[in-house]
Amino acid sequence: MKAVQVMGYGDVDQLKTVEKEIPEPKENEVLIKVKACSINNTEIWMREGAYGTGGKSGWRPEGVQFPRVPGSDITGEVVKLGSSVDESVLGKDVVLFPFTSSGEEGFEHISEDMSFIGSEYDGGYAEYVVWPAHLCYDMPLQDHIESAVFSVSGLTAWHMVEQLNIQPEETVMVTGANGGVGSLNVQIASKVFGAKVIAIVGDLALEEPLKELGATHVLSYKSQDLAQEIIERNEGPIDSVLDVVGDALFSTSLQVLKKGGKFCTSGSAGGQKTELDFRTLYLKHITLFGSVLGTREEFKRLLNAISKEQIKPVIDRTFPLEEASEAQQYFKKAGKLGKVVLLPGE
Repeated sequence: MKAVQVMGYGDVDQLKTVEKEIPEPKENEVLIKVKACSINNTEIWMREGAYGTGGKSGWRPEGVQFPRVPGSDITGEVVKLGSSVDESVLGKDVVLFPFTSSGEEGFEHISEDMSFIGSEYDGGYAEYVVWPAHLCYDMPLQDHIESAVFSVSGLTAWHMVEQLNIQPEETVMVTGANGGVGSLNVQIASKVFGAKVIAIVGDLALEEPLKELGATHVLSYKSQDLAQEIIERNEGPIDSVLDVVGDALFSTSLQVLKKGGKFCTSGSAGGQKTELDFRTLYLKHITLFGSVLGTREEFKRLLNAISKEQIKPVIDRTFPLEEASEAQQYFKKAGKLGKVVLLPGE
């Protein structure tokens, strides 16, 4: 089969298209013919060593073992079964839950042995992938490409909203609102949980598309007085922040939160380190949450909301598998709306 491997830490020149043997499913696994795999920050940061190098580079203590096939947002068709898998699974169109874990129900994502597909296991930048049968779910939509844009971003966004216990009519600020997680934060917070959303982007040309996704207001982080604009539009401080940017908007976020407000971050595209005046935190009774991925039950609730069309796929562009380097470079450009998807069959 054709696959793209990360050969080591570095730039996109570390991505190599290779020929590999098609993997064999073990007893409780299935072989999946990959139809679509969308790109996430996590596989780029893994290649770049943003999580650290050596033993601190991956989700597990031993770090990433190169070469590795990246890719975690995967849809495809089950084409071969392990010896203990029920025959009814054969031929199903599935979406993959993106990690294994021995953690108890509700705590799978924080288990010490949590292992991620595309980091600890070979992932979806390939024509075939093997995965445990019980972590393969029916696709929420009929289209493979549309169903491939939710797994990591959607699960992360859903978990963020549930962590903050967002209520109807609360006001939520979403940073990086045009990205994969951000655009889903907008939809989940507004369309599923009934909140008012202030979406923060760079380019206000995205205002109408984001309002169609559920945003009440769309503002630019380039504003000279963003904090004041947010408070004016909301007619007062806001309830919560769903953040994927990190340092660039951290100070603004704390400034616009009400007393007792909540801040949840799942990314740091705008800076991985920040300064914090603890007085702001305790005098305003602000709660900080760190968040990534989520639980299998949350994944089921996400898929259910997608199947009901409460949440819609937002796709910026597709690339053939052989153009993975170009796709990752494009992914990092500003101004996109939604996900970038690799298509192994093209």
